[in-house]
Amino acid sequence: MGAIIERVTVPEGKRGKWAIERFEVTKRDAAFGAIQAMQHGRGAILPGIYTRLRHAERGIVMSDTPDEMRDHYSIVFNAKDYVLLNGLGIGMVLGAVLKRAEVRHVIVIEKDSDVIALVGPHYQSDRRVSIICADAFDWQPPKGERYGAVWHDIWDDLCGDNLLEMTKLKRKYGRRTDWQGCWGEYYIRRFA
Repeated sequence: MGAIIERVTVPEGKRGKWAIERFEVTKRDAAFGAIQAMQHGRGAILPGIYTRLRHAERGIVMSDTPDEMRDHYSIVFNAKDYVLLNGLGIGMVLGAVLKRAEVRHVIVIEKDSDVIALVGPHYQSDRRVSIICADAFDWQPPKGERYGAVWHDIWDDLCGDNLLEMTKLKRKYGRRTDWQGCWGEYYIRRFA
């Protein structure tokens, strides 16, 4: 059996204010990062080449470092039938969910058309994928549609202010899904 979540192979590129970039974490970077990670209760980044999604003004939004992969294990373990992902990012979660035999279809709601243009083509060859350009709070699922799992990952970073939005999204889908979760909710509740 392979890794639960694998590193992203989306090609590098730029569109609008967004960029998909490869970056290297050296042994020295990893050693320095380990100290910071311990201070913040997070895992250290191992040396290697990784992929990130960067916004010109907001900075790094997502990467495929091992620690960030672990943050998304719960959706991969719970993905089945029809899956709804709020947020495309670099497609790391989408790629992992598509590897599960139990998954019949994945709907991704992404509000930025430039992110869709950069990342979407890498995954849309799979007929089980539908990517919709819409805001997670505004988009309404079709009447009667039900999901095996819903994952909300629309925040650039973790802070207590996200909890209100997380609660709003979880209420929106509470009766429409067997399981749902939010990126980083555990850490916010534990450390905020």
